[in-house]
Amino acid sequence: MELFQSNSTMVVAEIELSYNPTLLPCEMPEIGKSLHAYELFRDNWNAGKMHLQEQFKIMLLNAASRVLGIYECSSGGISGTVADVRIIFAAALKASAARIILCHNHPSGNLKPSECDKRITHKLQAAGKILEIQVTDHIIITSGGFFSFSDEGLL
Repeated sequence: MELFQSNSTMVVAEIELSYNPTLLPCEMPEIGKSLHAYELFRDNWNAGKMHLQEQFKIMLLNAASRVLGIYECSSGGISGTVADVRIIFAAALKASAARIILCHNHPSGNLKPSECDKRITHKLQAAGKILEIQVTDHIIITSGGFFSFSDEGLL
């Protein structure tokens, strides 16, 4: 008994992976410490949204800690946003990133990480280990400064 019979060909979506850098590796900014990452995130953040809504972004780095790009993973409300592990690592894999730095803002201006911030950081760190993509830091930014998980020994 045949469950499926067709004389036509089946069509499926084509999947294409590409990453088109605009700079040579030697021209890409190098991240040596959390302050460098904070400054680059801050300079690439929409200042008008800093106090309005929480956003989650990642900085993609090559093995030499050169910045491949910054990707906005989500944009939420005043008190939270969703950091989807699959979206974060899809972007990292597409860019062939060896490392990532996580970053989100706190519209309240409070730099202290919440328990939720700590949980997602450890969840992303564990996923990164499986994929061999190192999560090197998680930075919380406000218009008044930043908090680095790495600097504070939380990674």
